[in-house]
Amino acid sequence: MADSASELESDTNSMNDGPTARLMTPNHIEYMQRRMESLQQENVVLKTELEKYKQRVKTLEDDNVRLRRASVSIQARAEQEEEFISNTLLKTIETLKKDKEELAMKYEQEEECLTNDLSRKLFQLQQEKQTLETTLEHEQQKEINKLKKNTERLEADIKHKQALLEELRRDKVQLENELEHEQEALVNRLWKRMSTLESEKRRLQQQLNGHTDIPSPRNNIEDDSSAASLRNEVYRLRQQVTNLQADHERRTAESEAKEKSAREENTYKHRRPLLSARRERSLSENSSEVIKRANTSSSKN
Repeated sequence: MADSASELESDTNSMNDGPTARLMTPNHIEYMQRRMESLQQENVVLKTELEKYKQRVKTLEDDNVRLRRASVSIQARAEQEEEFISNTLLKTIETLKKDKEELAMKYEQEEECLTNDLSRKLFQLQQEKQTLETTLEHEQQKEINKLKKNTERLEADIKHKQALLEELRRDKVQLENELEHEQEALVNRLWKRMSTLESEKRRLQQQLNGHTDIPSPRNNIEDDSSAASLRNEVYRLRQQVTNLQADHERRTAESEAKEKSAREENTYKHRRPLLSARRERSLSENSSEVIKRANTSSSKN
């Protein structure tokens, strides 16, 4: 618009100055005047806009200055913050280095202390292991000797018990034989007595049958005393047989009880070394387990 206004002014000036100025009509002049007024109005508008643009440029320049100042301030603040952060980080790094050194020193001390403690415990476990092995060896040797002595004593005792059993069996057989002989002798004696009584009875019967006279009281008394004597003898013999049977049963019971006791004692004495051996084996296994655990613990440490 400024170019058109300057062009119009130049055209107007050229027309006024030129030879055609004298030939312009009033309409043309009026047109030119309106054109000039319009251009002047446009010029005023352009000046107003120019002022606005100048004001805006000034505002922008002020903003630019303010932004530069703010940028400088922000940069200075950023530098200060960066320096503060750097100083803080340096302090933190120094603190971490000190903490790291302290932790490393503390770790070394604890490691050394732990190593010494573990070495001491390992040495102690080795000493205990050697002591246990020595004690176990002595105990095993002692128990072996004890078991040997017990075995020898048990063997001797078993032989003695077997001899006693054989003697008891022989006594039993002898008693049975003696009882059998005594019973046989008693039976023979009883048979003889019975035969004698039968003979006496037949003789008396014959005398009674052969003589009609009444026997004298003396003969009756003799017969009664003989019968009483025979009854007493029979009773005594029966009592003797009963006593012999009771004595035989008692001796048989005692022999069986002794034999049973000897068997039980032999069984116990046979089982006792086995129990001792099992106990020793259990003790040995427990000791071996303790030693193995000690070795495992020392190897892990």
